[in-house]
Amino acid sequence: MGQEIERKFLVANEDWQNAVQSSARLQQGYLSTSAKATVRIRIFDDKRAVLTLKGPATGLVRAEFEYEVPLEDARALMQMADPNTVEKRRHRVPHGNHVWEVDVFEGLHDGLVIAEVEMETAEDEVVLPTWLGREVTADDRYANASLSRNPGIPPEM
Repeated sequence: MGQEIERKFLVANEDWQNAVQSSARLQQGYLSTSAKATVRIRIFDDKRAVLTLKGPATGLVRAEFEYEVPLEDARALMQMADPNTVEKRRHRVPHGNHVWEVDVFEGLHDGLVIAEVEMETAEDEVVLPTWLGREVTADDRYANASLSRNPGIPPEM
């Protein structure tokens, strides 16, 4: 079974920018955001697409299944997801033994910057970069599915 184990933080400053390894523009739309499962379509740089199904989180761990889909199918699914969409530029930033994904949101969430790190196990030791702010792993307001339903930056950023 596929699984996702991640921690999520607000970003406190721009010091991460000097370490960017690569970046891509992501468009993602949510077809379902129920308590049992989230179904998302994601398009990378308008070149490739992935359909993702996620189960509910238990601590840092949740079931996750991803499947490549034809780009034309993804565009049609994105239309079905509208207006529950999110746009962002994702930057891959190595730090310690992990690669962080720093998401700079665009459109309705312009100004929001979140960093995520995926781990092999929930017990993995992660070296936290100095450019991180408050941890928001357990704060559902910062989940992409929640952002897709609520325009604007969450309060108390």
